[in-house]
Amino acid sequence: MKPFLLLATRADDAVADAEHAAVLRYGGLRPHELVRVRLERDPMPEVDLDELSGVVVGGSPYCTSDPEETKTAAQRRVERELGALLDRVVAADFPFLGACYGVGTLGVHQGGLVDTTYGEPIGTVPVGLTDAGRDDPVLGGLPAVFDAFVGHKEALRVPPPSAVVLASSPTCPVQAFRVGRNLYATQFHPELDVDGIVQRVLAYRDEGYFPPGQLEDVVARLRRSRAEHAPLVLRRFVERYRR
Repeated sequence: MKPFLLLATRADDAVADAEHAAVLRYGGLRPHELVRVRLERDPMPEVDLDELSGVVVGGSPYCTSDPEETKTAAQRRVERELGALLDRVVAADFPFLGACYGVGTLGVHQGGLVDTTYGEPIGTVPVGLTDAGRDDPVLGGLPAVFDAFVGHKEALRVPPPSAVVLASSPTCPVQAFRVGRNLYATQFHPELDVDGIVQRVLAYRDEGYFPPGQLEDVVARLRRSRAEHAPLVLRRFVERYRR
């Protein structure tokens, strides 16, 4: 099988390794079937799409909608490199799945408006499939409404003209969309389980996702949460596009 490519941007080694392990686990992939590149520290390598089954973009501490002057040099480089890769991926209608940060990258690339209007606090939300989502070959196998883990400062306010909206939540109108036949982005995290999101909360406790004094309450609430169906997105994406 040709491998999938995981493009990651998390500087925390433990969190980055856990994300990689989660994509392997929930995607049903063996280690040699997932090539990881940590873009926050390494430049984008030469990517031969003919030698891949698909591209996965993980979540990120970066916010696409941040003012340009506040972005680090690494973030600006990552955005340029992802944009150049997306030029090729979109043109080829090549299999792509972006989780959380994928909404910002693919959404902006395709002309959507990303800002802080529909940010959601860390926790679970009920994600409902649209009619197009229920008919979609990747998301269509999920329940019509399912809980998923979220936690994001920005989101799509205006979808790209080329996008088909596949899912929404009460507090975020675009939880998933598709471009062309094979490019997907989800605002929710299909790679996260309870332990995974608690680890991220502890790692990013001072990054403005919640008031620091609420840490214990946030963790306790997450420990009581479940999002058992969302990882099916990863599994169905892998099953559809592995080659």
